[in-house]
Amino acid sequence: QVQVVESGGGLVQPGGSLRLSCAASGTIFSINTMGWYRQVPGKERELVATMTSDGDTKYNESMKDRFTISRHNAENTVYLQMNNLKPEDTAVYYCYVANHPDYYEDYKSREWWGKGTLVTVSS
Repeated sequence: QVQVVESGGGLVQPGGSLRLSCAASGTIFSINTMGWYRQVPGKERELVATMTSDGDTKYNESMKDRFTISRHNAENTVYLQMNNLKPEDTAVYYCYVANHPDYYEDYKSREWWGKGTLVTVSS
């Protein structure tokens, strides 16, 4: 019922910047949290940043000085501005959408994931 699509990934040199975009569409009820996770081969998917509909944010502490999350609630879109990119940022970045905040889940909670967009940081 819900489609989540990311865009904006690509190849960038170390120190460069990228801006990722994500849009959720379809039958959507009461989206609360939107955000980003990333994953590299052989490792677990990890939090990058999330934002609730009222603007509360949560960042991975190792990235918050370089990455900034923003969103447009009316359009069901979320963005990730990535600055001063490093080779270790290379990963598939996944858009995350949920009808609940990060700190709370119950039987009504639902989550949706995009298929991912690849970010490669290399010289």
